[in-house]
Amino acid sequence: MTATRPGEPGGTRVRVLLADDQRLVRAGFRSILEDEEDIEVVGEASTGVEAVRLAGELRPDIVLMDIRMPEQDGLAATGLIVGDPALARVRVVILTTFDVDDYVYGALRAGASGFLVKDTEPMELLHGIRVCARGDALIAPSATRRLIQEFAGRARQPDPSPRLNALTEREREVMALVGAGLTNDEIARRLVVSPATAKTHVSRIMTKLNVRDRAQLVILAYETGMITPGWMS
Repeated sequence: MTATRPGEPGGTRVRVLLADDQRLVRAGFRSILEDEEDIEVVGEASTGVEAVRLAGELRPDIVLMDIRMPEQDGLAATGLIVGDPALARVRVVILTTFDVDDYVYGALRAGASGFLVKDTEPMELLHGIRVCARGDALIAPSATRRLIQEFAGRARQPDPSPRLNALTEREREVMALVGAGLTNDEIARRLVVSPATAKTHVSRIMTKLNVRDRAQLVILAYETGMITPGWMS
């Protein structure tokens, strides 16, 4: 029997580390999260250095990471957390003031699993945390798709990576749909397969390409030229 994961019904509580240099912002997020039975705030950090240290000590499921912090910004802190093999199960979600921010695409490339705008609705915040903890979908309010399409156009020239040779034609098709921001259910409907089959395809693709999660799969789809911004418009 497959064990449930944080964020899944019946799974363990999602353990969250808050990283923001503003105490009031952290208090606001904490008040929202602590009302939920399946989410637990395990720590708070006011600098990027502290966020990296606490991520190593506490091993949270999710780090809500402000992009701009003293000592070390969220981009650098994200890279250090994601680059630590001991923290492979930790997911970083970037917090930003604007839904299109020059730093955010860099953060996704550095290994962040998604991003949330600070003034997002509480239900979107909770949904994003649970989805990210499950690891089965990119946090995808409409702003996420807009951001990825916006900044993918600024990426370097497409680099047809030989890594893609490991994929079957069906897997390439699925990866392109993931890159467009589709969920497993949306992919299943488009390809006329079951959601479980779509999820299996996505998992196999991530294993073959050695990527952490769907966010990294999206970035790779753009950077290899597999898809281009607006291709499904």
